[in-house]
Amino acid sequence: MVDLDRLVIQVREVAVSVGCFLKEQRAAFDRSAVQEKGPHDYVSYVDKASEERLVAALSVLLPEAGFITEEKTIGQYAGEEYCWVIDPLDGTTNFIHDMAPYCVSIALRNSTEVLLGVVYEVCRNECYWAYKGGGAYLNDKSIRVSDITSMNQAQILLGFPYDSEHFRPVVLGLIGQMYGTVGAERLLGSAAVELCYVAAGRAEGRIEGFLGPWDVAAGCLILSEAGGRVTDFNGGDTYLSGREVLASNGHIHSQLLHAVKHSIACSGWL
Repeated sequence: MVDLDRLVIQVREVAVSVGCFLKEQRAAFDRSAVQEKGPHDYVSYVDKASEERLVAALSVLLPEAGFITEEKTIGQYAGEEYCWVIDPLDGTTNFIHDMAPYCVSIALRNSTEVLLGVVYEVCRNECYWAYKGGGAYLNDKSIRVSDITSMNQAQILLGFPYDSEHFRPVVLGLIGQMYGTVGAERLLGSAAVELCYVAAGRAEGRIEGFLGPWDVAAGCLILSEAGGRVTDFNGGDTYLSGREVLASNGHIHSQLLHAVKHSIACSGWL
């Protein structure tokens, strides 16, 4: 049995250390080294070097664990009892343009659930963390979701995934429904950070499709431990795949779910 209370302290140290590496690299970043993985989906030597550092450090903490990583600098999960799910630089486009936010995201899961999550937002020096049943924290302060129950007071964070061809009708429908009726709509560019912002009460909802498990594993646990709710677009529990992620403070979840379902019905998206 893994001692999560002890392990989360060590993982926080790893996340902050790699976050400091990102900050150093950003100061001397060479934009000419950026590569395009797909349309508007970028990667750089910094993403890969950050992932290598994470894999090396986490392998020491829990040698028996497998890995699911965005940049695949190591062999992927092969059925081990535990598995690290890591994003070495969530918000790469922001990083490239020297804009906040961007982060390091680390989660540990077993075959059935996420056990531990750490998200270090580099630009604000904020470390969000949680372990199963232990509550959610920002640095050393306990955090909870907001108590807002009205959509016209809610700040909703939207994500525009790289698969624009398939998701465009849905997100345009959401914008049309919510623009002028919710408190605010924002696009920040880092799914992991935005889930933590909902956990900390800075926003009330976050919606995006076509993500990867590394984008959401840590943030979803942190939000859940802060009293929030995460589902897929049908209200189910497949969100850890990243394909459909609807997160909220819990109070407005049914209203957001209705908006998403309406947009999907009108768009014909499957």
